[in-house]
Parts: sequence; C-alpha cells; structure tokens
Amino acid sequence: MKAEHYSGNSEQQQIKPYKKDAEYSYTLGAFPTYELVNAMPQKVKKVLLSTGFTDQDKLIALCKERKIPVEFNDKLISKLSDKENCFVAGVFDKYENELSDIRPHLVLVNPSNMGNLGTILRTAVGFGIQDVAIILPGADIFHPKTVRSSMGALFRLNHCTFESFSEYQKRYPKHEIFTFMLNGENTLTLEQCPKAELYSLVFGNEATGLDDKFLQIGTSIFIPQTPEVDSLNLTIAVGIGMYVFTNRNKNI
Repeated sequence: MKAEHYSGNSEQQQIKPYKKDAEYSYTLGAFPTYELVNAMPQKVKKVLLSTGFTDQDKLIALCKERKIPVEFNDKLISKLSDKENCFVAGVFDKYENELSDIRPHLVLVNPSNMGNLGTILRTAVGFGIQDVAIILPGADIFHPKTVRSSMGALFRLNHCTFESFSEYQKRYPKHEIFTFMLNGENTLTLEQCPKAELYSLVFGNEATGLDDKFLQIGTSIFIPQTPEVDSLNLTIAVGIGMYVFTNRNKNI
C-alpha cells in the first residue's frame, strides 16, 4: 500500500516547528498519533511518516480508512521533533470543547508545567474524568510536550480554558466545589470522602498551590501526608484526589 505523498506543495511549506499562536500542533510518536487518528480524525491535517517506521502499513491503512493524508517526510519530522527516535508525527488543528453539565470536572488553576499537565490528563482519563477546565494563565495544553506526556489522552476528554475561576463557576454553577489545599479544613480519607451528585476537584499549580481565598469557596480538602515532605507532587495529589472521589461517588 502506498501513502499519499505531498512533496513540494504549499501546505508542506507552511508546517513549521510548534508555536503557541499557531492554529495547529503535532503528536510526536506512534502511540499518541494512533490515539489522535482514532479519537479525533476530523481534526487531523495529515500524518507524517519516517521511511524507517516499521509499522507503517498498519497506520497507513488506518489513515486511509479515516480519509487522512499520509506523507513520508524524514526531514520534516526531524525538524518538528527534538528526539532522534521519532518516526511518526500527526499534524492536527487545535480545538476547544464545551465541558459536560452532567459529569464531574477536574479544574486546574494556573498549571505551569507542560509535562505535568500531560500526565494529569492521562491520569484523568484513566480514572474516568472526561472534563478538564484550565484557569489561565497556564501551560499550553497543545504544546507537543503536553500532548506527548498525555500519551494521546488529550483526545479522549473535553477541555476548556477560562480567564478566571469565577468565570468557570458562573458557567457551571451546579457543580459542588472541592478545593485541594495544604491548609484544607477536611482530611481526605477513603472512608470519609464527601459524596456529591456533581462535583469539581480544584487544584493549584506546582509552585504555590491554591491561594487562601479558595478556603472561602466550596469545601477545602487536605490530603494527609507525613511531615517529612513539604507537599505532594501535583500530579500525585491530583491522582489521589481523583481516585478517591471517583471510587467514593461511583454508584451515586
């Protein structure tokens, strides 16, 4: 099976290394590209393959089924990726979703690390959280580093950005708010985790967490830890919070 080839066309010339203000981004690597093609085929502009990619027939067949152009272009892949062992890249249009009104949300306030953000998205999908709000400013959810860290989980959930937390609250007033803070008033345990028909789990960024003003919003939660560490890593804290809440509220 031969791939469609676009050597020398104008679209190829326009594809450049990632910039935040660009209208498109990339998946770098085979696994996230498969996830992109399977979950969001309508957003894919093309799939780039290296001539050294050993599983090309399978991906070419999938792209043909989804009516996605395929291009062999070692030079462009090398230009887009800073890793020598990258053999596949998917070029896709950026997008934003509406969050569900009837499902729980994960809310990240000013997340600052792209790798952590991607890992959190992957963890959210793993625990069944399908809606993520990001309060700006924050790490770029479409940066290839975020996309790769998510291992394509980005394409399995809804995400939306908000200029402020108050803007988020106004849009989703029915969600019960639970803020995770080192000085939270309620200790999170498997037995005493709150039950809620509809909830939002809110976390601050890696450096400062949530501002004390969040103590006045909803119910503040503290994840117990030993005094030997200053705080839990954000990705770990988010994972614990989502695990406990999703399991405690599974049958409501």
